Amino acid sequence: MKVRICLFALLSILVISSRASLLETLLLGDGSFLKDATPMRASSSDPNWENGNGDARYIAPKQTFTLAELKGPGIITHIWFTIWAEDKYFPRSLVLRIYWDDEKEPSVESPLGDFFAVGHGLLTNLNSLPVQISSDGRAYNCYWLMPFRKSAKITITNDSPDKAVGALYYMIDWLKLKSLPSDIPYFHAQYRQEYPCEKGKDYLILKTEGKGFYVGTVLSVQMNQPGWFGEGDDRFYIDGENIPSIRGTGTEDYFNDAWGFRPFNQLYHGVSIWEGFDIDDRGTAYRWHIQDPIPFKKSLMVTIEHKGAAYDFENNRFTSGFAERDDFFSSVAFWYQTGKAPRFAKVPPLEDRFVPHTYIEAESLLQTAKANPQNALQIQEGDWSGGKQIFFTPHSQDAYLELKFFVPTDGLYVLKADITHSWDYGVYQAFLDDKPMGSAYNLYNPTVQTKRLMLGVIKLASGEHTLRFVCQGKSELSKGYFFGIDGIYLRKIR
Repeated sequence: MKVRICLFALLSILVISSRASLLETLLLGDGSFLKDATPMRASSSDPNWENGNGDARYIAPKQTFTLAELKGPGIITHIWFTIWAEDKYFPRSLVLRIYWDDEKEPSVESPLGDFFAVGHGLLTNLNSLPVQISSDGRAYNCYWLMPFRKSAKITITNDSPDKAVGALYYMIDWLKLKSLPSDIPYFHAQYRQEYPCEKGKDYLILKTEGKGFYVGTVLSVQMNQPGWFGEGDDRFYIDGENIPSIRGTGTEDYFNDAWGFRPFNQLYHGVSIWEGFDIDDRGTAYRWHIQDPIPFKKSLMVTIEHKGAAYDFENNRFTSGFAERDDFFSSVAFWYQTGKAPRFAKVPPLEDRFVPHTYIEAESLLQTAKANPQNALQIQEGDWSGGKQIFFTPHSQDAYLELKFFVPTDGLYVLKADITHSWDYGVYQAFLDDKPMGSAYNLYNPTVQTKRLMLGVIKLASGEHTLRFVCQGKSELSKGYFFGIDGIYLRKIR
């Protein structure tokens, strides 16, 4: 009895105090129904909880794992994951789904990383109010309040065709209740994408019917042109409006930043990923409407323009600072509403969740590779795409590694390489068919880290091409002249 009194007192302080967010007030009201709350947890804990330590779960390729099936009424208050997977981009290949009250359609459906405000299958830390990521992008925490009346079912699907999730650890904390208010709304989150954005139409983030309030946006972009992509305005059409009553002044303005993007984290807004302003660069921004939720009584449609700098590839020049662009957008909309929300989108198949490109595993090129010295060339296993990289270990400058790769059709291509950086790596200059590609790269890093380096945007004829990396020396901090390449990235843009 004392435990329940203390719990109710704590929740009352959090919910009813002047520091409570408007979102908490809209959801919980005076919180009186929490007086009989019983704290509960579903987790991956070893069933032999006294003597066992087998706390991880395995998910085979193309399989769905059910984390929890909870019997209500209740409120999920916290979800934690950490994952080790064979797929380097598992945050995009794993899909989180949550079903309320035995519904067949999920109310939450999103690739795992995008739900936690990091797009493109990338790993990074993030510190915001409702979602947080630590441990170099590997520990996920969610604090969205998720009420349910009858049941809650939480699943993760591994959409990789051949790569397993070797270890999934999780905890789902929730409060079991005797009852919930009849008008309490349900939590929703839905992923959507356009690759590329549809010409002549604003990008659609959410379209729903019913009563509720909008609480957040995650927007990811991969740029199909150089220059600033974000002159597009956000638009909220409330209850069937033809002219949106909420209209923005620019993409970075909606995400509460200014004058472009750069990586940062705040409680209610931030940019978790930002690679720059060049073609093919990637970014992800988030905006939580927790202190300023957007209510609707009948319907809500949320859109954003895809406009910015326009580039003429034939003449290599910018032609406008404000024109429609054909970038690749993906998003997650977050909202609460009463009743059942109509489906307006579904997560596409895994092969469609990444911008179309060709990726050549470096180890597949080993048989035709040339190096000086040749005996310094080997395959190294580890945490790389495909689990391997080409590892080159010369002991002086002027060493080189030469790789041959095939281009299927003539065209203008983005050419990148996933290059390893470490404490004993050198400085290397890249050459394509004997032509230098940009400046030399200093590959020193205090820890082992793979980075995708832009080699250039170049016209390539179909057929075989040669990529050569020549050692120019090493930095003062580096202990060696080593070099590692995980793979070659090719994307045809014209």
